[in-house]
Amino acid sequence: MPILKREPDLYPDDLLTAPVPDAAAAAGTAGWWVAHTRSRQEKVLARHLRARAVGHYLPQREQLLTAGGRKRVSYRPLFPGYVFFRGGGSERLAAFGSGVVVRLLPVPDQLGLEDELRSLWRLQATGAPLVPWRYLGPGDEVEIVDGPLRGWTGTVLRTKGALRLVVSVTLLRQSVAAEVDRELVSPLVRRGGYNRPAAARL
Repeated sequence: MPILKREPDLYPDDLLTAPVPDAAAAAGTAGWWVAHTRSRQEKVLARHLRARAVGHYLPQREQLLTAGGRKRVSYRPLFPGYVFFRGGGSERLAAFGSGVVVRLLPVPDQLGLEDELRSLWRLQATGAPLVPWRYLGPGDEVEIVDGPLRGWTGTVLRTKGALRLVVSVTLLRQSVAAEVDRELVSPLVRRGGYNRPAAARL
């Protein structure tokens, strides 16, 4: 049985399917914002926004927990610490009025974010289990955490299709690329400012 009742992911239900009214778009009051919340306060903000009729999206995932031999279902935010909402000045004031918002992140690419959120919502609608996955993009430094190349570091060249990393030999000013399984790679965390020799980097 659920530990807590699941909060609605989307409010209103047609937030990602209904067209933005022309008047709202012209007035600049329909833009997306990303609210960064205090720890574990995403649902508090979602309830606060819903009570004030502010359109928002809090994607969640189902997590099965076992305690005392009993299985329970919990619903956790897919992106811990973040809630997406749409609106202008009054909606931003409403978000801050919750007392749980640390800051608001502006969205330079409004259409891009809306397309991504719409795709995510459609994926949720299929019922497929969603698993958080660390974002890696071109230029990110990563470390291989398993396999024969474990411990080597490198830079992501591209991520479409197979994940491709760059091997560099600084002395020769040459680089080559190698394809590596995505699940073997983790974002690089530098310790004490120590860098591996360039010739031993992937």
